[in-house]
Amino acid sequence: MRTCGRRPSSCADRDEQEEQHISEPRINDRIRVPEVRLVGPGGEQVGVVRVEDALRLAQEADLDLVEVAPDARPPVAKLMDYGKFKYESAQKAREARRNQANTALKEIRFRLKIDPHDYATKKGHVVRFLEGGDKVKVMIMFRGREQSRPEMGMRLLQRLAEDVSDLGSIESSPRLDGRNMTMVIGPHKKKQGGAKSEQRRTRERKEAEQAEADQSDQSVEQAETTQAEQAEQES
Repeated sequence: MRTCGRRPSSCADRDEQEEQHISEPRINDRIRVPEVRLVGPGGEQVGVVRVEDALRLAQEADLDLVEVAPDARPPVAKLMDYGKFKYESAQKAREARRNQANTALKEIRFRLKIDPHDYATKKGHVVRFLEGGDKVKVMIMFRGREQSRPEMGMRLLQRLAEDVSDLGSIESSPRLDGRNMTMVIGPHKKKQGGAKSEQRRTRERKEAEQAEADQSDQSVEQAETTQAEQAEQES
Protein backbone atom coordinates (compact mmCIF):
# COMPACT_ATOMS: atom_id res chain seq x y z
CA MET A 1 0.00 0.00 0.00
CA ARG A 2 1.39 3.42 -0.92
CA THR A 3 2.25 5.92 1.80
CA CYS A 4 3.17 9.59 1.45
CA GLY A 5 4.77 10.36 4.83
CA ARG A 6 4.23 13.81 6.26
CA ARG A 7 3.35 15.55 3.00
CA PRO A 8 -0.31 14.77 2.12
CA SER A 9 -0.09 17.25 -0.76
CA SER A 10 2.46 14.96 -2.47
CA CYS A 11 -0.19 12.25 -2.62
CA ALA A 12 -2.55 14.59 -4.44
CA ASP A 13 0.19 15.67 -6.84
CA ARG A 14 1.07 12.08 -7.59
CA ASP A 15 -2.59 11.18 -8.12
CA GLU A 16 -2.94 14.08 -10.59
CA GLN A 17 0.10 12.89 -12.50
CA GLU A 18 -1.29 9.38 -12.66
CA GLU A 19 -4.65 10.63 -13.89
CA GLN A 20 -2.90 12.46 -16.74
CA HIS A 21 -1.57 9.17 -18.12
CA ILE A 22 -5.06 7.99 -19.06
CA SER A 23 -3.81 6.59 -22.35
CA GLU A 24 -1.73 3.98 -20.53
CA PRO A 25 -3.41 1.10 -18.69
CA ARG A 26 -3.07 0.69 -14.94
CA ILE A 27 -0.60 -1.99 -13.95
CA ASN A 28 0.32 -3.88 -10.78
CA ASP A 29 -0.27 -1.86 -7.59
CA ARG A 30 -1.95 0.95 -9.56
CA ILE A 31 -4.97 -1.34 -10.00
CA ARG A 32 -7.17 -0.29 -7.08
CA VAL A 33 -10.22 -2.51 -7.27
CA PRO A 34 -11.09 -5.36 -4.91
CA GLU A 35 -11.24 -8.02 -7.64
CA VAL A 36 -10.55 -8.54 -11.34
CA ARG A 37 -11.48 -11.01 -14.04
CA LEU A 38 -8.06 -12.51 -14.65
CA VAL A 39 -6.70 -13.66 -18.01
CA GLY A 40 -3.55 -15.77 -18.10
CA PRO A 41 -0.46 -14.98 -20.20
CA GLY A 42 -1.60 -17.38 -22.90
CA GLY A 43 -5.11 -15.91 -23.08
CA GLU A 44 -6.67 -18.54 -20.84
CA GLN A 45 -9.56 -17.45 -18.61
CA VAL A 46 -8.64 -17.79 -14.92
CA GLY A 47 -11.84 -16.25 -13.57
CA VAL A 48 -12.74 -13.60 -11.01
CA VAL A 49 -10.10 -13.38 -8.29
CA ARG A 50 -9.10 -10.90 -5.62
CA VAL A 51 -6.62 -8.34 -6.86
CA GLU A 52 -4.18 -9.42 -4.12
CA ASP A 53 -4.23 -12.98 -5.48
CA ALA A 54 -3.79 -11.72 -9.07
CA LEU A 55 -0.77 -9.65 -8.00
CA ARG A 56 0.69 -12.67 -6.21
CA LEU A 57 0.29 -14.80 -9.37
CA ALA A 58 1.96 -12.08 -11.43
CA GLN A 59 4.89 -11.89 -9.01
CA GLU A 60 5.31 -15.67 -8.99
CA ALA A 61 5.37 -15.75 -12.81
CA ASP A 62 7.70 -12.71 -12.98
CA LEU A 63 5.05 -10.88 -15.03
CA ASP A 64 2.94 -7.74 -14.72
CA LEU A 65 -0.74 -7.46 -13.96
CA VAL A 66 -2.21 -5.16 -16.62
CA GLU A 67 -5.77 -3.80 -16.60
CA VAL A 68 -6.95 -4.30 -20.19
CA ALA A 69 -10.70 -3.56 -19.79
CA PRO A 70 -11.20 -1.05 -16.96
CA ASP A 71 -14.87 -0.41 -17.78
CA ALA A 72 -15.90 -4.06 -17.38
CA ARG A 73 -17.49 -5.23 -14.16
CA PRO A 74 -15.28 -6.46 -12.66
CA PRO A 75 -12.37 -5.01 -14.67
CA VAL A 76 -10.42 -7.43 -16.85
CA ALA A 77 -6.71 -7.79 -16.10
CA LYS A 78 -4.10 -9.89 -17.89
CA LEU A 79 -0.78 -11.36 -16.88
CA MET A 80 1.91 -10.20 -19.33
CA ASP A 81 5.39 -8.77 -19.71
CA TYR A 82 4.31 -5.15 -19.95
CA GLY A 83 7.72 -3.83 -20.97
CA LYS A 84 7.88 -6.27 -23.87
CA PHE A 85 4.27 -5.47 -24.77
CA LYS A 86 4.99 -1.71 -24.92
CA TYR A 87 8.11 -2.27 -27.02
CA GLU A 88 6.30 -4.47 -29.54
CA SER A 89 3.38 -2.03 -29.70
CA ALA A 90 5.76 0.86 -30.39
CA GLN A 91 7.49 -1.17 -33.11
CA LYS A 92 4.15 -1.93 -34.78
CA ALA A 93 3.08 1.72 -34.60
CA ARG A 94 6.40 2.84 -36.07
CA GLU A 95 6.11 0.33 -38.89
CA ALA A 96 2.54 1.43 -39.60
CA ARG A 97 3.64 5.07 -39.82
CA ARG A 98 6.52 4.08 -42.10
CA ASN A 99 4.20 2.21 -44.44
CA GLN A 100 1.54 4.90 -44.42
CA ALA A 101 1.65 7.08 -47.52
CA ASN A 102 1.90 10.78 -46.77
CA THR A 103 -0.72 11.79 -49.32
CA ALA A 104 -1.47 15.47 -49.91
CA LEU A 105 -4.51 16.89 -51.69
CA LYS A 106 -3.49 19.16 -54.54
CA GLU A 107 -5.93 21.40 -56.38
CA ILE A 108 -6.14 22.28 -60.08
CA ARG A 109 -8.70 24.70 -61.52
CA PHE A 110 -10.07 24.59 -65.07
CA ARG A 111 -12.24 26.98 -67.00
CA LEU A 112 -15.06 25.40 -68.94
CA LYS A 113 -13.81 26.97 -72.17
CA ILE A 114 -10.16 26.00 -72.06
CA ASP A 115 -7.87 25.97 -75.07
CA PRO A 116 -5.79 22.86 -75.92
CA HIS A 117 -2.51 24.38 -74.75
CA ASP A 118 -3.84 25.30 -71.30
CA TYR A 119 -5.51 21.91 -71.01
CA ALA A 120 -2.22 20.13 -71.78
CA THR A 121 -0.39 22.29 -69.23
CA LYS A 122 -2.89 21.64 -66.44
CA LYS A 123 -3.08 17.96 -67.30
CA GLY A 124 0.71 17.89 -66.94
CA HIS A 125 0.36 19.24 -63.40
CA VAL A 126 -2.16 16.52 -62.59
CA VAL A 127 0.18 13.87 -63.98
CA ARG A 128 3.06 15.21 -61.88
CA PHE A 129 0.97 15.21 -58.71
CA LEU A 130 -0.26 11.66 -59.27
CA GLU A 131 3.25 10.42 -60.02
CA GLY A 132 4.32 12.00 -56.73
CA GLY A 133 1.67 9.98 -54.87
CA ASP A 134 -0.70 12.90 -54.21
CA LYS A 135 -4.43 13.14 -54.73
CA VAL A 136 -5.76 15.87 -57.01
CA LYS A 137 -8.94 17.89 -56.57
CA VAL A 138 -9.98 19.11 -60.00
CA MET A 139 -12.36 22.09 -60.12
CA ILE A 140 -14.36 23.43 -63.05
CA MET A 141 -15.36 27.08 -62.53
CA PHE A 142 -18.58 28.15 -64.32
CA ARG A 143 -19.13 31.75 -65.34
CA GLY A 144 -22.42 33.41 -66.26
CA ARG A 145 -24.53 31.27 -68.57
CA GLU A 146 -22.06 28.38 -68.28
CA GLN A 147 -23.88 27.38 -65.09
CA SER A 148 -26.76 26.14 -67.26
CA ARG A 149 -24.43 23.66 -69.02
CA PRO A 150 -23.14 21.37 -66.23
CA GLU A 151 -22.94 18.46 -68.68
CA MET A 152 -20.04 20.22 -70.43
CA GLY A 153 -18.12 20.35 -67.15
CA MET A 154 -18.90 16.67 -66.61
CA ARG A 155 -17.47 15.79 -70.03
CA LEU A 156 -14.31 17.81 -69.38
CA LEU A 157 -13.69 16.07 -66.05
CA GLN A 158 -14.35 12.65 -67.55
CA ARG A 159 -11.94 13.43 -70.38
CA LEU A 160 -9.24 14.35 -67.88
CA ALA A 161 -9.87 11.20 -65.84
CA GLU A 162 -9.48 9.08 -68.97
CA ASP A 163 -6.29 10.89 -69.98
CA VAL A 164 -4.62 10.08 -66.64
CA SER A 165 -6.25 6.68 -66.06
CA ASP A 166 -2.87 4.93 -66.20
CA LEU A 167 -1.74 6.91 -63.14
CA GLY A 168 -4.91 7.34 -61.09
CA SER A 169 -8.62 6.78 -60.78
CA ILE A 170 -11.65 8.77 -59.65
CA GLU A 171 -12.10 8.68 -55.88
CA SER A 172 -14.83 11.32 -55.69
CA SER A 173 -17.19 11.53 -58.65
CA PRO A 174 -17.91 14.91 -60.26
CA ARG A 175 -20.46 16.94 -58.32
CA LEU A 176 -21.74 20.48 -58.33
CA ASP A 177 -20.64 22.72 -55.47
CA GLY A 178 -22.25 26.13 -55.94
CA ARG A 179 -20.83 27.63 -59.13
CA ASN A 180 -18.14 24.98 -59.34
CA MET A 181 -17.93 21.30 -60.20
CA THR A 182 -15.33 19.21 -58.39
CA MET A 183 -13.81 15.76 -58.74
CA VAL A 184 -11.00 14.00 -56.84
CA ILE A 185 -8.51 11.70 -58.57
CA GLY A 186 -6.25 9.50 -56.46
CA PRO A 187 -3.06 7.68 -57.50
CA HIS A 188 -3.20 3.95 -58.06
CA LYS A 189 -2.05 1.94 -55.08
CA LYS A 190 1.28 0.29 -55.71
CA LYS A 191 1.07 -3.48 -55.85
CA GLN A 192 3.96 -4.48 -53.67
CA GLY A 193 3.16 -8.14 -54.08
CA GLY A 194 3.55 -7.88 -57.85
CA ALA A 195 6.85 -6.08 -57.49
CA LYS A 196 8.13 -8.70 -55.11
CA SER A 197 7.02 -11.47 -57.47
CA GLU A 198 8.87 -9.78 -60.33
CA GLN A 199 12.00 -9.44 -58.21
CA ARG A 200 11.76 -13.09 -57.23
CA ARG A 201 11.39 -14.16 -60.86
CA THR A 202 14.39 -12.04 -61.84
CA ARG A 203 16.49 -13.54 -59.06
CA GLU A 204 15.47 -17.09 -59.99
CA ARG A 205 16.28 -16.42 -63.65
CA LYS A 206 19.73 -15.13 -62.75
CA GLU A 207 20.35 -18.11 -60.51
CA ALA A 208 19.31 -20.48 -63.30
CA GLU A 209 21.60 -18.71 -65.77
CA GLN A 210 24.49 -18.88 -63.31
CA ALA A 211 23.87 -22.58 -62.68
CA GLU A 212 23.80 -23.22 -66.42
CA ALA A 213 27.04 -21.29 -66.88
CA ASP A 214 28.70 -23.23 -64.05
CA GLN A 215 27.56 -26.51 -65.57
CA SER A 216 28.93 -25.44 -68.96
CA ASP A 217 32.29 -24.56 -67.41
CA GLN A 218 32.40 -27.96 -65.72
CA SER A 219 31.63 -29.72 -69.02
CA VAL A 220 34.42 -27.82 -70.79
CA GLU A 221 36.85 -28.61 -67.97
CA GLN A 222 35.94 -32.31 -68.07
CA ALA A 223 36.37 -32.39 -71.85
CA GLU A 224 39.78 -30.75 -71.61
CA THR A 225 40.83 -33.20 -68.92
CA THR A 226 39.71 -36.17 -71.03
CA GLN A 227 41.58 -34.90 -74.08
CA ALA A 228 44.73 -34.44 -72.01
CA GLU A 229 44.50 -37.99 -70.66
CA GLN A 230 43.99 -39.40 -74.17
CA ALA A 231 47.02 -37.47 -75.44
CA GLU A 232 49.20 -38.87 -72.66
CA GLN A 233 48.07 -42.42 -73.44
CA GLU A 234 48.81 -42.04 -77.16
CA SER A 235 52.30 -40.69 -76.43
